[in-house]
Amino acid sequence: MKFLQKTALITGSGTGIGKAIATAFVEQGASVIILGRRKEPLVEAASELQQIIDKSKSGAGVRIFPGVDVSNEEDISDMYSTLKADGVTVDYIVNNAGVSGPVTCFPNASMDDFTGTVAIHLTGTFWGSVCGLQCMKRGGKIITISTFFTEERPLEQRPYRFRGPYTASQGAKNRLAEAMSWELVGDGIISIATNPGPVHSDRIYKTVYPKAAAEFMRVSGFEGLVPQQVEEASKQILPLLGEDESIIKSGIDNAAETLNVDADVLRRMLQKIQSIAEKIQKNTSHMIADRQFLSQRQVAESVLNLCDDSIGEIVNGKVIPGDRVFYPVRPHVCNRTPPATADYSGSCVVIVLDPTKDADVQRVVTLAQHIIKFGGKVVLLMPESTPKSISDTLSEFHSHYIDMDDTAQLRRWFGTAAIKMGDIRSIVHITGDLPDIDKITQMSRAEWDGLVDKFINRPAKTVQEALEYFVPGGGGDPRKFAGADGSILIVGPSLPQGRKISGAERAKVEIFRGSLRPFTTTINQELSDVLKSNARVFTVLPGTTSGSEPNHHEIAKVLDYSLSDDARHSGEVIFNVDESR
Repeated sequence: MKFLQKTALITGSGTGIGKAIATAFVEQGASVIILGRRKEPLVEAASELQQIIDKSKSGAGVRIFPGVDVSNEEDISDMYSTLKADGVTVDYIVNNAGVSGPVTCFPNASMDDFTGTVAIHLTGTFWGSVCGLQCMKRGGKIITISTFFTEERPLEQRPYRFRGPYTASQGAKNRLAEAMSWELVGDGIISIATNPGPVHSDRIYKTVYPKAAAEFMRVSGFEGLVPQQVEEASKQILPLLGEDESIIKSGIDNAAETLNVDADVLRRMLQKIQSIAEKIQKNTSHMIADRQFLSQRQVAESVLNLCDDSIGEIVNGKVIPGDRVFYPVRPHVCNRTPPATADYSGSCVVIVLDPTKDADVQRVVTLAQHIIKFGGKVVLLMPESTPKSISDTLSEFHSHYIDMDDTAQLRRWFGTAAIKMGDIRSIVHITGDLPDIDKITQMSRAEWDGLVDKFINRPAKTVQEALEYFVPGGGGDPRKFAGADGSILIVGPSLPQGRKISGAERAKVEIFRGSLRPFTTTINQELSDVLKSNARVFTVLPGTTSGSEPNHHEIAKVLDYSLSDDARHSGEVIFNVDESR
């Protein structure tokens, strides 16, 4: 009973991996706090956990918090306030709660679903950890469960097609776990992330793989059905997988009548979806040495191992295991930009700027002057809250002020720019640098939400609206993407500059750079491999790990390259332009 008189809080613990972790803890003598949005599975899980406790006579307890959404500020704040008032010490927080998010090509994904996925995975981890600190003491541990799809190998970033919002939030979550380890070490609290790889679960078999299979069919077509019909049919027939034949027949008949589609077509479609889903599972297993997905119990055991004091001290701040799955992909990351001819004659470039510091303004000036020098025009879109000092500096360029969160405004201005200034060659989104922050773990929820919007949600909105501009209607009808052109460039936040930059300073900005990397590679895999499009999204991450000043001219070189024919066929889409190694 290794964890006698200890208390573990596990998010998303009514079912699945979270429940398996709670079970492993009570078997080792710990009390557990389980929480989730649905009450029924939590009550059922609590009953099973209590039986284990009664049998072992450990004296531990089970406490449930139903109706708790980890993305909801009040839900988490109130839960921890209650625990603190009751004098509860939480020894281990396990950030496990998650959702699949939309499983579809990014141009077809609802932006509400995108921001919701980020809110649950990333913000839920942040706020649940920060609020939990009030109930923790020295020796406490925060274990964050993420995904292997967002861990980099040298010069490589793994894409996860159809999962743009999932990878964006998970990549940031890995880096958040690292940043928290730097900031909490003085408090004696350890932060570790673990990427267990593929795990046997209902979510992956009943949701992710079938939805991915259905998305392949939406893109490629099925027996004369248009993409919208495939999508609507999938929503109705996917829940039938694994059901009895009578339920399947009734469900297909109902769907056929509702959609005015032949029932036999829907039956064959369901069979095809199941076949593709099984193929995806088989292909994934062949990337693992023993060809085995982990069981939920194995994930639980790995989490408990990380809660061991001696092991926790060794791996504090690490993301483990990083590479259980060998996922061969083309290189995505480089530093030297291939040469390309600069020619913007008769066209314009739209720059969406979300400024933070003077360096952001200089990036825009350098980039805009480069475009104008080579025959192009520039349209600059900035938030309504832009300080006058910044707007005055940029007054020489054609500027407009917009609500950065209003996608309708973005769409309208893209169209206006094309009419008045010429064909749009590229759309550039400059996130601005990270504002000066003492500690991430001491931020308010409003401050954190502002950063997530600035560095994750707004760039995603710009990319989606840019793709809609370059390929009108392509989200709903993926056939329109085939052979279509379009260049989109994200300029992310710089690494901090100076002679003595701490790991803590770099770790803070890497949270958001860590989101842009998997997001970029995932969207590009969809564009190139699935949609057969020439449209591309590129990301520039300025600055160096040694703290050198960024060279803004290097960003202009990436923009030139992004418009070249070579860029359409290269797998290199992330440019660390200032790094020399």
